[in-house]
Amino acid sequence: MFQAKLYYDLQRLFSAKECIVYSNRFDEYFVISNGLSLADHLAIKDELSTLYRSFRLSMAIGIGVTPYQASLDAYEVRKKRTSISNQPEMYETEKLYRTSCSSISQDDQVVQLMHVDINGSSDICSRLSPYEITAIVVKIYSRLSEEFLKKESLTFFLGGDNYMVVSCGATKQDVKETLEKVTQDLGIILKCGIGTGKTGRKAALAATRALDTIRDLRHEGKLVPVYELNCL
Repeated sequence: MFQAKLYYDLQRLFSAKECIVYSNRFDEYFVISNGLSLADHLAIKDELSTLYRSFRLSMAIGIGVTPYQASLDAYEVRKKRTSISNQPEMYETEKLYRTSCSSISQDDQVVQLMHVDINGSSDICSRLSPYEITAIVVKIYSRLSEEFLKKESLTFFLGGDNYMVVSCGATKQDVKETLEKVTQDLGIILKCGIGTGKTGRKAALAATRALDTIRDLRHEGKLVPVYELNCL
């Protein structure tokens, strides 16, 4: 119950600042916090510390050319424990909480997110039991994570049959080839909406709208596996 409540409060506070939170593990979270100042991070951390007085929360901030590099930057700062003055659990370079939340930003302050889901999931649900479906979803998540990590992108499971990838400069052709590689032996097709924006939430909104566009085009008889929208 604590973990569910913490995730809710993290998403609530960061969403108000146009950021977006992903669960890495139940005691660790990543935040795409492009556009957020150090003071903004500190204010959110202070509010969380007030809400959860019985727990020790820490934050580290990392910036990099790619999402993966930003996460490494945050991780290195946490290991070195380079604290901001008078903030012993606020580490300068973005990764957040212990229960920890990592806040990561890219150097160019532009966010690219990819919203991926399984095409024809309703048909799969009619053929397989709930647990078998979960096994496939987890297998795809593992493969997506491995393939996109090679491109220094970070993949998160959103629930259901949905995944979101924090990427950087990915092209539609490159994404199409990666999705085909991930599912080539599963008999499953993935579709992907790519969104670009100045903040995490704007990029996520663009990615989801791009995915919705793929569904709309399918109703018109047009099969487009990858679609991109730019909200800059």
